[in-house]
Amino acid sequence: MRTLIAYFSAEGTTAKVAKELAETIGADIFEIKPEKPYTAADIRWTNPLARCNREKFGNKDVPVIGSVENFSDYDTVLIGFPIWYGAAPNVVNTFCKGYDWSGKRVLAFATSGGSGIGKTAEKLKPYISGAASVDAKLVHSAAEVKSWLESE
Repeated sequence: MRTLIAYFSAEGTTAKVAKELAETIGADIFEIKPEKPYTAADIRWTNPLARCNREKFGNKDVPVIGSVENFSDYDTVLIGFPIWYGAAPNVVNTFCKGYDWSGKRVLAFATSGGSGIGKTAEKLKPYISGAASVDAKLVHSAAEVKSWLESE
């Protein structure tokens, strides 16, 4: 079984968890990067005109740099991201639209400074159509994700 960790990190928290997890479990890793990088002002959700708000409420696609080679070779895909409005940021949704998820086990791990996991798995499902299973969990460390992965 091959495992991929695909992650988006706005401030480095999710990147730290994803990189440590990939090293610990021997998974391949792919950073989900928007074509136009986010600035601190872009992710300041308290500003109604901030880019993150315009994207989320406008349901906008966010173009991604690069793609995962041989995506079909992976059985399990872990998707990491910070929680934005109880769901994955739009850049993650755009990334997901570009692949065939048929039969894949998908575990979404989210990092957050204050939000809960909400209905993240349910909201992600339309973007990973055909996945064999989808679950989501709020985490604070790679060890938590590893334990969760092993218990599934």
